Amino acid sequence: MNETISLSFRYSESDIARAVRSHYASRMRPRLDIVMAIGLAAAGGYLWRFPSSHWSGVFAIGASAVFVLFLLAAFVVAPPLVFRLTPKYRDDYSLTFSAQGIHFQTVHIDSHLQWSLYSRALIDAYSCILYHGARTFTVIPKRVFQNSEQERAFEQMLSQHIPKIVTKK
Repeated sequence: MNETISLSFRYSESDIARAVRSHYASRMRPRLDIVMAIGLAAAGGYLWRFPSSHWSGVFAIGASAVFVLFLLAAFVVAPPLVFRLTPKYRDDYSLTFSAQGIHFQTVHIDSHLQWSLYSRALIDAYSCILYHGARTFTVIPKRVFQNSEQERAFEQMLSQHIPKIVTKK
């Protein structure tokens, strides 16, 4: 396959916020955390009513609040802050993907990366997230593809070079 895919774009805050949320959702268990928060709050409310278990109720409600605060921080507060506090996301990006690797160019970077740098990918409805390391990743917003054929060709290229790909639509 000698095809190359060239993309030029600038990240928007929503590109990065969606990618960070998708990353957290893939690493955490937000549905389980929500169920736990509701269960702990219900149990705490029930136990609070009885003098012999009042402090157990207070503890359960406190634990529920911790779950809720953790979820709010991860899915509401942190995602836009990642964009705002990371200057590189304001640069113009020019990426060229080929069988030989990725040419990565911004105002501050002009580099050729090997596909082996990336160990896995997460593809959701809005972006392709290419992981290099446990918590570091490159976001390719789907909005930057010229058409659906280019997007399909890119996803096929990923499948040939990245060993683990998770798709969440």
